[in-house]
Amino acid sequence: MGAYLIRRLLYAIPILIGVNLLTFALFFLVNSPDDMARAHLGNKRVTAEAVEAWKRERGYNRPLLYNAGRDGIERVTDTLFFTKSIRLFVFDFGQADSGRAIADDIRQRAPPSLALAVPTFVIGLLLNVTLALGIVLFRASVLDWLGQIGLVALMSVSSLFYIIAGQYLFGKLMRLAPISGYVDGWEAWRFLVLPIAVGVIAGIGAGVRWYRSLFLEEIGKDYVRTARAKGLGEAQVLVGHVLRNALIPILTGAVVLLPLLFLGSLIMESFFGIPGLGSYTIEGIQAQDFAIVRAMVFLGAVLYILGLLLTDIAYTLVDPRVRL
Repeated sequence: MGAYLIRRLLYAIPILIGVNLLTFALFFLVNSPDDMARAHLGNKRVTAEAVEAWKRERGYNRPLLYNAGRDGIERVTDTLFFTKSIRLFVFDFGQADSGRAIADDIRQRAPPSLALAVPTFVIGLLLNVTLALGIVLFRASVLDWLGQIGLVALMSVSSLFYIIAGQYLFGKLMRLAPISGYVDGWEAWRFLVLPIAVGVIAGIGAGVRWYRSLFLEEIGKDYVRTARAKGLGEAQVLVGHVLRNALIPILTGAVVLLPLLFLGSLIMESFFGIPGLGSYTIEGIQAQDFAIVRAMVFLGAVLYILGLLLTDIAYTLVDPRVRL
């Protein structure tokens, strides 16, 4: 296991380099350093001297990928890509183009993102699995048929509709929760109840259908027939056998959501005014702040790779065959 983990960690290095290079290429295909300077200086008639001064102050005056004016290795190291990227691998995110320390912003904005994402993930997972087991319990019945129609209907509606409808019904008409905003401390729950509920409801359709397909695939296998032959009830078979053997695909699906637990939901945080990492990323894109975009994409890639590694370890706990 130790050699396997080391090998997987070594694989992560070229992946992170590739992600960083792709982010760099896509960003600077859309924006040049001159465009970034003019956007931050906020003046359409800004002088060329002011643009050059802004670039020089923030290190954007170097060539992008190759410096023909240097000799040897400095042709690669004295470039914008190398100087802006190498520090990421020691998690030194540097400063945003506005001058703020990105690491400080991440520390301040991570708690609101976690406060929103973790309850949404946990409640959604438990609710989706429970509903899927209930539908499978009554499979091939009218209840199963009606459930399928309802799930497809929920999937067909955009998440934006749930956000706007939730804000209008529960925020504006019923006044049960604030429409947007956030405060620190225990009072934050008043601002989180509505977005958490919206996030859970928006994910029911796709989540329950996916778990239902997993359970239906397992329910026709030999070990299920053996359990029934021993006299176990259908509910005991579903919870004690089918659910347990479906844990590996459930874990795999949960890993996809792991970066969101830390990086937040871009749409949800923006609409509900929650100052998390999702809204932070949106603000960086709107401000054409490459330092923020680069840091958040890199952090997301690291978390995703870490999640895959943790999933492989969890496989050995839920499936003894993996250990062999």
